[in-house]
Amino acid sequence: MTPPNSKTFPELLRSEWRHLTRVNQSDRPWQMPVAAALSAGLPILVGAATGHLDYGMVASLGGMVFLYLPGTPLHHRMVTLMACAFGLIACYTLGLVCHFVPWAMTPLLTLIVLLVAMVVRFYRLGPPGAMFFVVAASIAAYTPTSVLDAPLRIGLITLGCLQAALIALAYSLVHLRVREPLPIEPLPEPAFDFVIVDSIIIAAAVGLSLAVAQALQMPRAYWVPISCLAVVQGVSLRAVWNRQVHRVVGTGVGLGLAWVLIAQPLDAWSVAVLVIGLSFIIETLVVRHYGFAVVFITPLTILLAEAATLGLAPAGEVIEARFFDTALGCAIGLAGGYCLHNAAFRTRAGGQIRRLIPARLVK
Repeated sequence: MTPPNSKTFPELLRSEWRHLTRVNQSDRPWQMPVAAALSAGLPILVGAATGHLDYGMVASLGGMVFLYLPGTPLHHRMVTLMACAFGLIACYTLGLVCHFVPWAMTPLLTLIVLLVAMVVRFYRLGPPGAMFFVVAASIAAYTPTSVLDAPLRIGLITLGCLQAALIALAYSLVHLRVREPLPIEPLPEPAFDFVIVDSIIIAAAVGLSLAVAQALQMPRAYWVPISCLAVVQGVSLRAVWNRQVHRVVGTGVGLGLAWVLIAQPLDAWSVAVLVIGLSFIIETLVVRHYGFAVVFITPLTILLAEAATLGLAPAGEVIEARFFDTALGCAIGLAGGYCLHNAAFRTRAGGQIRRLIPARLVK
């Protein structure tokens, strides 16, 4: 006789399928994906027009800061966006430092993730959370460049952030005419476990993923810590599992799409059009189903990181490297997510961390 609260294996499969394929409702206005696509794509169009696609790609990375625009009143959303822009520029700069000091790459990127996670959790910054700060640092760490070019690249990403702020201002002026802003919620009292302990666990998982990638000598393994962070920062163990499955399956399908795209004779203008189109699709889908969005996130990220060197290596090598990067990052992210949402582990870890921090800083 089957216990009343237990499920048969077919029922478990059906339940799991419903969780993984659920499509959420969205109240996101269509103007938001358009503005996000312009923020990411306009710098690349400028780069294509001036014959410097690589410069446009760096500035496009700064344009991603638009995604942090909250739905609050105008003054609050612009201050929040500019603060995020500063953080994105700082993370990209520190990522360049990692590139010039390869032996310190893992500890420095781990420290970046730790600081970003603590700030994001302290200020309750909404999605995409710490993601694009780490994306900027990781891509910068694996971007071939010289010391003399570093100030130029920092200036380019700054310009990308500024143009995103201008687009955000124009979008907000239009959007707030037809929709009331969300109220500014007061920040809750920061909890030590939520801000400090959880951030340390997240940073440890991301740092471990990068250390393993380097030990395995994976080429340009920027995608490993990004995949790990995308999985481990789920709000629950169920969310972590869903994201892990969505990330692996979506990346597998997305790599097929990326293979088709980068196998074509792409020029600077076609890369710009692709980035704009992919950005629009992603911002339309990501609030509805993360796995569907990952299908398009994968080729977009490959374009942002590899566009300047496409054609120098066979498309199959790039696709194979990104797949193994994703599998490794998701596996470690799932383990980190289990630790993050395991009460016994968090209690033990929190006790050890409190012993290392003076009591006056805990209160």
